[in-house]
Amino acid sequence: MATSAPPDPVIEVVGIEKSYGAVTVLEGIDLQVERGEIFALLGPNGAGKTTLVHILTTLVEADAGRASVGGFDVVDHAAAVRSIISLTGQSAAVDEFLTGEENLRMMGRLVHLGRADARLRAAELLAQFDLVDAAGRRAGTYSGGMRRRLDLAISLLSRPPVIFLDEPTTGLDPRSRQALWNVVRALAAEGVTIFLTTQYLEEADQLADRIAVIDGGRIIAAGTADQLKQGVSGARVELTFGDPVSFERAVAVVGGADVQADAERLALSVSAEQTVAAVKDLLDLMEHHAIPIEGIAIIRPTLDDVFLAITGHPTTEAAAA
Repeated sequence: MATSAPPDPVIEVVGIEKSYGAVTVLEGIDLQVERGEIFALLGPNGAGKTTLVHILTTLVEADAGRASVGGFDVVDHAAAVRSIISLTGQSAAVDEFLTGEENLRMMGRLVHLGRADARLRAAELLAQFDLVDAAGRRAGTYSGGMRRRLDLAISLLSRPPVIFLDEPTTGLDPRSRQALWNVVRALAAEGVTIFLTTQYLEEADQLADRIAVIDGGRIIAAGTADQLKQGVSGARVELTFGDPVSFERAVAVVGGADVQADAERLALSVSAEQTVAAVKDLLDLMEHHAIPIEGIAIIRPTLDDVFLAITGHPTTEAAAA
């Protein structure tokens, strides 16, 4: 039986702090997650994302502050919190010796579904997660993406209204990551509240209704992806040239402190508050000086730009790229 939807806000965090010995992991975290939204906590490894998830899912107690999920305090009413949530961690927790279907049916019985209901629910989830053809194979033979989908399917057996996904696509290839994104979008469309942690900038940009950026145990920015991008320098218009002579002539005639020249790529870009006007002005200028251009593009800020601007360093993903 589906659990009734929790009240708004579904997740509330006020002043949460957590340390391990002399190491401060979380320092005064405040956030809210509304019903039915995908909320992403974005940050590099070691930023405190998993610790916060463990506090919200009753696995770890905070040193200070308070948190609630579905209106239930995570300390005083831990059992009630556990009854309305599911948690999918960074590694797939499946029995490799059982088939995909057997994993689902076994876990269905453990969450108190009857034998017939567990069989029916397993069939529904195998279809939803595109695992029907692999249902009779041992989970140990599954690819990484299939194992992650099976793990997420297991977490949905009881139809929880709140799902915590702690870096669910870590280690997946791009195709498997995209497949899991489609599943997450479908769940949100059904009204499920999803709390997602990730170090992948694109993942947060693609999925989240709202994003909080965490670094060094603190929330340093929050908002929609567009709102965060508006906080850094705006769009730029970039011209590329087919030869060094044209590039150097363009650099000579385009003045201003907001001009960026890349001699290796033979590219020149300028800041553009009004992109259409900036494009027209640049094209007119190139035509006036008879400078041929090879290409033109409008470049808008990314979450990578946001993270670098507000932290002074890239995420682990960006640094490794």
